[in-house]
Amino acid sequence: MAIHVWVSELDFTLTRYVIFATGVWVLLWVLLAAWLRPRKIRPDTPPARQLITEFLVSVRSMTIFATAGVVIDLMDHAGVYPLQALAASWGPVWFWTSLVVTILVHDAYFYWTHRFMHLPAFFRRTHRRHHRSNNPSPFTAYSFDLAEAGLMVLFFVVWPMAFPMPWAANALFGLYQIARNTLLHCGYELMPARANGRPWLDFLTTTTHHDLHHAQAGYNYAAWFTWWDRWLGTEHPAYYAEFGKAALRLPLGRTSQPAGQEA
Repeated sequence: MAIHVWVSELDFTLTRYVIFATGVWVLLWVLLAAWLRPRKIRPDTPPARQLITEFLVSVRSMTIFATAGVVIDLMDHAGVYPLQALAASWGPVWFWTSLVVTILVHDAYFYWTHRFMHLPAFFRRTHRRHHRSNNPSPFTAYSFDLAEAGLMVLFFVVWPMAFPMPWAANALFGLYQIARNTLLHCGYELMPARANGRPWLDFLTTTTHHDLHHAQAGYNYAAWFTWWDRWLGTEHPAYYAEFGKAALRLPLGRTSQPAGQEA
């Protein structure tokens, strides 16, 4: 019975990841590549060998996540998560409130665990695999060392013990995480720029924001919001300039400036 549940959970987790990561790669890197060329952050494209390695390592991460999902299910049946049934009875307003609170709390969790993994004493054992992808791709998002995968899934195990959140909202948060994380590594800046060159919704991290972390690892540790990096002085000083290179360099669909105009 436990094996059947694990296989079912693994199938669901892998399918969700593969559909989204592969879909983003096909859409941005194949179908819209010519049109989005002005928004490409790096001039070079990662080799096929990197993409294959990232995909296989990501499958390993998803296997760990699926295993944790089975553990969570067993713990739920054992009565470890009584707050979830309570939260489900609180209606749609709390459903969406709990989702927002979870995203905010996870952003803080990610920032601090991310900084921990960058400490010299822990980097090689927890985060080196992810940073072997200096030039990220959609498949980089979950290319984790085993220890990092464990740290990432630990939030899903522990948070429901302390916070009343319906399981459906928890599943939606998992989907949100996959979507945002994949897009942060997609290699194209999709966030529109305002007239002053700064991003719309500047409180959100952009692909450029995270790409700079892969290029120069001492900056931009945040996951979903720019707040922690700005509060603690860890945002890359050239972030806005680099964002502008991708978001303002050329209108979408054009690969060269008209004669007499600045690039």
